[in-house]
Amino acid sequence: MAKAVFQLCLYAEGMSSNKSLVSPGVEMLSGDAVKRTPDCAADGAVGLARRDMLVVPFLATLPLALLHAAARAGQIDPAETAITPADAIKWGAWSDGPPHSGEAASLYGGLDGEGPYLALMKWNPGYMSAPHSYATDRLSLVLSGTWWVNSGADFDPDNAVPVSAGGFVRRVARTPHYDGVKRGAKEPAVIALFGIAPVKFELVDPGKPAWRQI
Repeated sequence: MAKAVFQLCLYAEGMSSNKSLVSPGVEMLSGDAVKRTPDCAADGAVGLARRDMLVVPFLATLPLALLHAAARAGQIDPAETAITPADAIKWGAWSDGPPHSGEAASLYGGLDGEGPYLALMKWNPGYMSAPHSYATDRLSLVLSGTWWVNSGADFDPDNAVPVSAGGFVRRVARTPHYDGVKRGAKEPAVIALFGIAPVKFELVDPGKPAWRQI
């Protein structure tokens, strides 16, 4: 059975020119004998050497180029994208709240300002708010723990509804409601709050405490 044997000489400069990739030393022979022409072997050695001279410096600079590109990709203009890591969020005790009842953190805007606001609220177990209302809708997303909520002008914590992490609660403007975390809970409840300020917090009964220990 006849076999066709091709011997190719690749030149580095041939990759970017019109030179043929097949050297004049290519021969087709029948049988198992292969004839190697001296000019092809010599040219092949020269081609490999030239190729190495071109490729090795390129490979040496490649990691630096990739690192530079990664560094550029990791730079964010704070004027366009503002990031606050979790450990940089500033928590503070509630104003007028019982000691150790909870904490709050303002992320954007303010409850007493003008326009949209975003805040975090952390309720510790054993405390709830008294019935109250807001001038605008409040949108709440439970981030962790279980938050207990109820509606109405009468304080009835036993009939509060549990909302676990991932749950969403909308408080309709000017309707009374209250919420918190029941005693015996294993962890606080952290809630993200969004709405339009000014909030204008109003108690249903200003003569009673705004916070209840349960």
